[in-house]
Amino acid sequence: MTLPRRFYNRPTLDVARELLGKVLVHDRRGVVTSGAIVEVEAYIGESDPACHAAPGPTPRNAPLYGPPGYAYVYLNYGIHALVNVVTEPEGSPAAVLIRALDPLDGIDAMRRRRARAAKGRRARRDAAPLALHDLCRGPGNLTMAMGITLADNRCDLTGARLFIEDRGLAIDGIAWSGRIGINVGTEHPWRAHVVRHPAVSGRRR
Repeated sequence: MTLPRRFYNRPTLDVARELLGKVLVHDRRGVVTSGAIVEVEAYIGESDPACHAAPGPTPRNAPLYGPPGYAYVYLNYGIHALVNVVTEPEGSPAAVLIRALDPLDGIDAMRRRRARAAKGRRARRDAAPLALHDLCRGPGNLTMAMGITLADNRCDLTGARLFIEDRGLAIDGIAWSGRIGINVGTEHPWRAHVVRHPAVSGRRR
């Protein structure tokens, strides 16, 4: 079942917690890939220095101020597309960054996309194939594997191209920590992940 818009129209930390175990699905020109969400980070409001809304409304961050249940996709350092889920009522800028997935569908397509990107970086030809849990480990890797690009910015997550499903998957447990990969706002424990899952990125305890 695709998550309805009301799922996203709630406090961001509640949405972040309940996204764990849900399934992100992307249909790119008929090639469907999906993965269970195992790691997320919340970014909340203009008072959060790490949130793109911190400087106030701009053309780039406009999706954050829009209705909930839409994708906010942007380029990180001009290199990797990162996918976020817009939360809370319209006018309250907040989102959840999807940081890691456990691959489910379209794994061959994911491998091809990651291998193509590696060739672009002149990777060694004898490099070992990526392990399954490494395919979507990290927010830039998961968009690469899923074929998510800037063209998916503002995509309606209740539609048929990029959406999130509830497949009733069970998760072992959830842990919260400070956000990673940023230099400000690290005091907020707004990163949630599935405990001991091998696809979780960044620091591990």
